[in-house]
Amino acid sequence: MAERPGIARIWRGRVPAERADEYAAYLYEKGIRPLEQKALGVQQLREDREGESEFVTISYWRDVDSMSSFTGGDPTRIHHLERDPEFLIELPEFVQVLRITSSSGHTGGG
Repeated sequence: MAERPGIARIWRGRVPAERADEYAAYLYEKGIRPLEQKALGVQQLREDREGESEFVTISYWRDVDSMSSFTGGDPTRIHHLERDPEFLIELPEFVQVLRITSSSGHTGGG
């Protein structure tokens, strides 16, 4: 039986609309692919708006301890990618760490 996640770590970032496709490819290659090797599951979401696009990355973890080993101790620590300052409208200062209290269906990975 597959391990069930108990924690969701949620990161958000916004980019100018004209750079959204380029950032999506960069984020997947440099941010999502490494997470796929460590987290129980990862989802990358995108909302295109007038003038900007928001990206949301949700990674799923067994517990805070397993997530903390990935982040270097502080589970809310941001892992800015090398080119994030070039793309992002503003650098996020934190991530959300939420306990999963109920779940049904496919909740991560893929």
